[in-house]
Amino acid sequence: MSAPEMISMGCRLNIAESENLRQNLAANNIDGDNLIIVNSCAVTNEAVRQTRQAIRRAKKANPEKDIIVTGCAAQVDPAMFAAMPETSAVVGNVDKYDAANFKLGLHSNRPDIRVSDIMRITETAPHMVSSFADRSRAFVEIQNGCDHRCTFCIIPFGRGNSRSVPAGLVVDQVRALVDKGFQEVVLTGVDVTSYGPDLPGQPTLGLLIERILKHVPDLPRLRLSSLDGIEIDDRLFDLLTGEARLMPHVHLSLQSGDNMILKRMKRRHSREQAITLVERLKAKRPDIAIGADIIAGFPTENDAMFANSLAIIDQCDIVHGHIFPYSPKQGTPAAKMPQLDGNVIKERAKILRKTVARRAQQWRQTLVGSRQNILAEMSGSAGYAENFASVRFDGSASRGQIVAVEITGVQDKQLIGRMAA
Repeated sequence: MSAPEMISMGCRLNIAESENLRQNLAANNIDGDNLIIVNSCAVTNEAVRQTRQAIRRAKKANPEKDIIVTGCAAQVDPAMFAAMPETSAVVGNVDKYDAANFKLGLHSNRPDIRVSDIMRITETAPHMVSSFADRSRAFVEIQNGCDHRCTFCIIPFGRGNSRSVPAGLVVDQVRALVDKGFQEVVLTGVDVTSYGPDLPGQPTLGLLIERILKHVPDLPRLRLSSLDGIEIDDRLFDLLTGEARLMPHVHLSLQSGDNMILKRMKRRHSREQAITLVERLKAKRPDIAIGADIIAGFPTENDAMFANSLAIIDQCDIVHGHIFPYSPKQGTPAAKMPQLDGNVIKERAKILRKTVARRAQQWRQTLVGSRQNILAEMSGSAGYAENFASVRFDGSASRGQIVAVEITGVQDKQLIGRMAA
């Protein structure tokens, strides 16, 4: 009996949940020899298209295997995936934590659909990851769902309302991962900065981080996934700028650099607030690397609005950019707004990517001559710095080992260097 093949689409949270799902099925003796599970993504129409493509490709390569589709896209539109001839079953985002849902009548003529009403879920399921088979860092889910309703986003309907994992469980999980040898843990979720209001005492993300660092003193590196800048309070700000074990890498859910577009997205920050936040972060911790999500071609975005998004890449010193061409999602308010021509959207996304790439290359050049602490990946001679720069180095290190590397140059999109003596 072996674990099923897992195909993960989309975000880091999906990666973490796929690993947990694999472990949960193994613990419940689910035979995965003839099973492929596709953990879908619904964030854009393109993500859904790629999920459907992955299903067809998997079935073509493994015609004898059954395919179960789960994840956000399956939650939002189960009927669409059930109608695919390659699909044997569709399992919802909460339902996937019940191993029994993967013992369906997979060889019947009609696919099973096991999808609950996720908006009724008020607590987190016990599904945090305990280990990773093939990664140097581990992800711990601290929160799921989202209470905000950005006009472009379907994810709250795939994940449900925001709900947090009790701090004690998170600390126990991080400690267990460190005991297994992991040197870096990433706290992840749908909206991690909304952590805590649903828990007794209403703890904040900053309080959770303090508790982890205090009670797991052997953890060298703690990293955060995407943050909503407007929710970075004083406690979290002080940790980001003053705690050496919290990595100098802040990825902001920015989405646009134009105030009118931000309002139409129903975002809660302004461009000025984003720029000021980065200035404050950099003033107190100059080595912080800034990442951001930016949507290209949101409905009604004119040339001047796009120029503001382009300018904010330099104004916020964005070196890790995730650029998303806008695509309308049925069921979202933005889908009913006046849409831009698809070619315009593609061209704007291309310009944004080039601008981020230029900024990132300039940043890499400033790191030549520095010493960076690298978490080695599987190859043993490549990995990521604390600021999330990709580094390739001469020498060999064990996967998951942290090594000091002298940076000697830049090649393509990587820093290169040699292990320090």
